[in-house]
Amino acid sequence: MTRQKKIFLEESEMPKQWYNLAPDLPTPMNPPLGPGGVIVTPEMLAPVFPMNLIEQEVSQERWIDIPEPIREMLVQWRPSPLIRAYELEEALGTPAKIYYKNEGVSPAGSHKPNTAVAQAWYNKEFGIKKLTTETGAGQWGSALSYACAQVGGIECKVYMVRVSFDQKPFRKMMMETWGGQCVASPSTETQAGRDILAQFPDTPGSLGIAISEAVEAAVSDPTGETRYSLGSVLNHVMLHQTVIGQEAKKQLKKVGIDKPDIVIGCCGGGSNFAGISFPFMYDKINGADIQIIGVEPTSCPTLTKAPFVYDHGDVAKMTPLLAMNSLGHNFVPAPIHAGGLRYHGMAPLVSAALRDGLMEATSVHQSECFEAGLLFAKTEGIIPAPETTHAIAQTIREAKKAKEEGKEKVILFNFSGHGLMDLVGYNKYINGELKDYAYPESEIAENLRKIEGYPMPK
Repeated sequence: MTRQKKIFLEESEMPKQWYNLAPDLPTPMNPPLGPGGVIVTPEMLAPVFPMNLIEQEVSQERWIDIPEPIREMLVQWRPSPLIRAYELEEALGTPAKIYYKNEGVSPAGSHKPNTAVAQAWYNKEFGIKKLTTETGAGQWGSALSYACAQVGGIECKVYMVRVSFDQKPFRKMMMETWGGQCVASPSTETQAGRDILAQFPDTPGSLGIAISEAVEAAVSDPTGETRYSLGSVLNHVMLHQTVIGQEAKKQLKKVGIDKPDIVIGCCGGGSNFAGISFPFMYDKINGADIQIIGVEPTSCPTLTKAPFVYDHGDVAKMTPLLAMNSLGHNFVPAPIHAGGLRYHGMAPLVSAALRDGLMEATSVHQSECFEAGLLFAKTEGIIPAPETTHAIAQTIREAKKAKEEGKEKVILFNFSGHGLMDLVGYNKYINGELKDYAYPESEIAENLRKIEGYPMPK
């Protein structure tokens, strides 16, 4: 054998710090706002998050040390391998070199535990006894249930978007195996859930609804020992994921590549995309020529069609106003199988990066994604999650473009998770039962009417 398929790092080479993009943005971020347009202070967030995570949320430090107990948990699967997709390259007949960071090797099967173990640890340090959260496809709920078990002494309650709860029962079983409790959202357990069910009894649910329920459950605990945990969108979540891109940079250098030409990640709330791309955005800000692409479903076009506005992160408007690309907090997505990419908003840091030209965005229909997933499974052998197939589909587009141009580009994408819990979606695609759906701009306009009068970000 003369070619190297997998590129590994030693455990001692795992990053010792997280990278914070916020201080390096060309344009300063807009602050979160509370009622009446008042800037949200750390104290105002205290009923929802522990103060040690709030400090990371508002930090303007470029590098933040990773506590040793968190590194000891991360080392169960990190550093994750960087893999050269030789077989996919050959199938496409492309001169491009394709590399993917395999985050599917984590215990929960995705990138999500990178922040889950950190959040669980910080909450325990702060004396929190119970965490509530939402989950779309179940990846985040599984990861947080796993993390709470690893840290020990923390209960985990997960509100799972109903359509995914029905589509993916094994995710609930995973959560329960790790000691978590999972209920379908909207539920009758919260006022937010009851209000939605009274108005829309047959709703498929949404991440915005599930967030409302999880936040309500946290802030209404009379003991004060419950906090809310979010798997994407917020600054501290983006921060924790940057171990991905930092490792990838070291691994590429091991095979003589100073930088990739293209970096690709799928986008839902923004966490796995931030994880792979933010360390390369640092290089781009400092002069490197790197094309960075975020890929989303055409049925949930947050980056490609939604405006940059102030909006709530949830349906019940319990969260502060965040400056982000948003389809409107009342957005209820089509029940596509990429449940983790069905959020109405985009992480403020990712939205700011798009605004500042550090990245570009595109969208893909689910049929093209599943086709890409099948090709990847047949060539590279790993069945990707439906969310991950968006990154693969765009990688295939770029590889074909390189072939047309006759250029040997280096393409790096984040393999955000495996799809072994998503085989029902593959079965429906193979049987011709899946339909593409483009979210109409008229619906976006209707949703955004509900936020008329809100402050506008600079």
